[in-house]
Amino acid sequence: MRKKLLYFGSLIAALSLMLSIVLPTASMAAAAQPYKWQNVKIEGGGGYIPGIVFNQTEKNLVYARTDMGGAYRSTDGGNTWTQLMNWVSYEDWELAGVDSLATDAADPNRLYLQCGLYTNSWGSRGAVLRSTDKGNTFQITELPFKVGGNMPGRNMGERLAIDPNKNSILFMGAREGQGLWKSSDYGATWTKVASFPNPGTYIQDPNDTNDYLNHYPGVVWVTFDKKSSTAGNATKTIYVGVADLKESIYRSNDGGNTWEAVPGQPTGMLPQHGKMSPKGILYVPYNNTQGPYDGSTGDVWKLETATGVWTRISPIPSTDTANCYFGYGGLAIDPQNPDIIMAASLSSWWPDGYIWRSKDGGNTWSPIWSMAGYPNRVNKYTLDISQAPWMDFGQLKSMPETSPKLGAMMASLEIDPFNSSRFMFGTGAGIWKCDNADKWDDGTMVIKVGSIGMEETSVLSLVSPPTGPNLVSGLGDIAGFLHTDLTKAHPWIFVQPNLTSNHCIDYAENNPQFWVRCGDVDKQWNPNTNRTGFSYSAGENWFQGNSEPNGMPMTGGGGTIAANADGTAVVYAPAVDYVPVCYSTDNGNTWTPVTGGVPNKAKVRSDRVNPNKFYAYKDGEFYYSTDKGKSFTKSAAAGLPKKGSTGNFKAVFGREGDIWLAPGGDNTEGINGLWHSTDGGKSFTKLSNVQKSETVGFGMAAPGQSYPAIYIQGVVDNVRGFYRSDDAGATWVKINDAANQFGNANADLTGDRRVYGRVYIGTNGFGIKMGEPAGTIPEIIVGDLNGDKSVDATDYALMKMYLLGAINDFPVENDIIAGDLNSDGVIDALDFSVFKRFLLGTVTKLPYSD
Repeated sequence: MRKKLLYFGSLIAALSLMLSIVLPTASMAAAAQPYKWQNVKIEGGGGYIPGIVFNQTEKNLVYARTDMGGAYRSTDGGNTWTQLMNWVSYEDWELAGVDSLATDAADPNRLYLQCGLYTNSWGSRGAVLRSTDKGNTFQITELPFKVGGNMPGRNMGERLAIDPNKNSILFMGAREGQGLWKSSDYGATWTKVASFPNPGTYIQDPNDTNDYLNHYPGVVWVTFDKKSSTAGNATKTIYVGVADLKESIYRSNDGGNTWEAVPGQPTGMLPQHGKMSPKGILYVPYNNTQGPYDGSTGDVWKLETATGVWTRISPIPSTDTANCYFGYGGLAIDPQNPDIIMAASLSSWWPDGYIWRSKDGGNTWSPIWSMAGYPNRVNKYTLDISQAPWMDFGQLKSMPETSPKLGAMMASLEIDPFNSSRFMFGTGAGIWKCDNADKWDDGTMVIKVGSIGMEETSVLSLVSPPTGPNLVSGLGDIAGFLHTDLTKAHPWIFVQPNLTSNHCIDYAENNPQFWVRCGDVDKQWNPNTNRTGFSYSAGENWFQGNSEPNGMPMTGGGGTIAANADGTAVVYAPAVDYVPVCYSTDNGNTWTPVTGGVPNKAKVRSDRVNPNKFYAYKDGEFYYSTDKGKSFTKSAAAGLPKKGSTGNFKAVFGREGDIWLAPGGDNTEGINGLWHSTDGGKSFTKLSNVQKSETVGFGMAAPGQSYPAIYIQGVVDNVRGFYRSDDAGATWVKINDAANQFGNANADLTGDRRVYGRVYIGTNGFGIKMGEPAGTIPEIIVGDLNGDKSVDATDYALMKMYLLGAINDFPVENDIIAGDLNSDGVIDALDFSVFKRFLLGTVTKLPYSD
């Protein structure tokens, strides 16, 4: 049959179909569509940076590790950063915790990461990631023990170290009594160093019922003395620090075959780092706990390795009990001038953290700020937060505090080996960076946000409203934002009440000026703050109610909250075992427990059309209310997943009683899938084409469709990924690829209400990911391919079969209409060929030319 290739533009737009997919393989797995992925900009990091490591031979190459959000690389000296671990999958989520990092001075292309999140009961993974292309790709070596990138003591290090004379050799410290390990083949295989005498005996609280402080930090850093050998030969002298209050620093003079405790070393504290000066001086900052949050005293010591003499050089020594109320963390040495060293406090939370600089190897120190008659202080710097204006947390502090602060948990402090005027330090909210440290004594230094490109936030709730900001986020630790511009950071707006972590945000669908949120509060420090917030200005201004549900604990709260469709009632379900689900009709001034048997800690949502309806779900049991949340009725729906179901469910906007349930989690019944109700939760139907789902959300409908686009994270046709359905779940399109998986991203997702195809994904440590269809998809007009005198879905299906090779021709003469896709000035058969290649994925962008 003859194929005509024509272009009619808008004259036939009414017949157009947007073919925005790459077609499935012959196995007929779910279709896939190329998406462009980026972060919604928060900047500033938004999480803890326990380690910064400069490459010592390649200028401007520097890496940073996070405790739960992967690792980053900068090739411009720390001005901007690139995430290296977006590829971490849902199943491999524990690899996102990086407990140590090493970059090879002999071969700067080589990078090593020690990965794993937890060594306690909910951890199960330890691995070394090896790269020969600066982290663009990795090979994985599994370890026979757990790694704790998000455990106490992650501030210590680095546990991984590359032999500077023979870079095929690496040593690695392990936690939980696993000791010291060695590799002689670039990290591919590892052997325990049997002769190493002390795996670390320190344990902070052996009786901790939270299973967090009752673990061993173990072997915490490895440092080579490069001058003890020559290039090509294994370094002879190695120093290793362990978490032990007695003997904590060990030395080998024969390449790691035998070891001894270094004579004369300090005791009673834990060595945070071991930094070797080009002059042969080992500098060690100490804290009296493992950190990173605490520590009530500390010191800085140096060891003259040639003489064996130890000297305390603390800026404020532990003997000064009136002023030393903190331990020491970061320490930096200037390779260009080894007499210049810097030290940082680890656990000084108030009034601020400290940094000191010495130009004589620690004999004398100059503080970065000092008191000038309480409460006044003199700063030798100014802070520039223009690229992350939220970092003042919307507060104006009174002296001696400043807004923002330098910060606490300063475990990593580094001087650029190629630029003595540049230093960086990591805090609990990202990296600060200074490029004019030569102005230290002048008091005119500028310290600016050094985390541009880092997005380490843990996302708890995402909402895309029909008007106002495109996105509103609830985040762990730093509350969240109104994202009116997705490409830049915003000021912090959730000032009052300050809920620390906003676990859930909602608005009234038919009254979108009314918003609610719930989160965490520590009543010990904020006795007058309640755990719910209300807004009548679309989130721009907030107030709190005068009360909260009876029995709320001193700390925490969290849970879910829902506003009914017109904003006249709110239902709140705290994440507290002993506090019931409650409703309020007066903006939180009073709370009344709901009736009907809704279990505590259920998840609650509102109907997006009918203001009388609310819904609740927990462990396979669904409940609905028709009286604005006062009473609930248990649904007769059967077969829903029970034990272990996290129950991420949502009601569809614009459709009364339309609910989708993504059960998530593991359960004893082996039931997961995706469930749909159109009668307000009275009954549910399980979709046959989805095996698993953890999150569900909705966005603007596809062109020509009336039902909103549905987005899920889950498994379709036995393939894990993020999916979109444009036809109410009948078919699915996979929208992510192997390079974009984002770890444990199962908290929340939502489509954009105003932009078709755009989806926002909440991750646990990778920030807010935003995906949009890649490239510009042209209008493609499919003619009457089967001769039934109509252009409909059957014709579309025939064209897909033709392009897949399932059929060789069409039943009737037809038109396939496209534009000039290769920009050669004519519309001809070559355009059809280009379009076919585009749909099959071998061409990724139109217009196209060879």
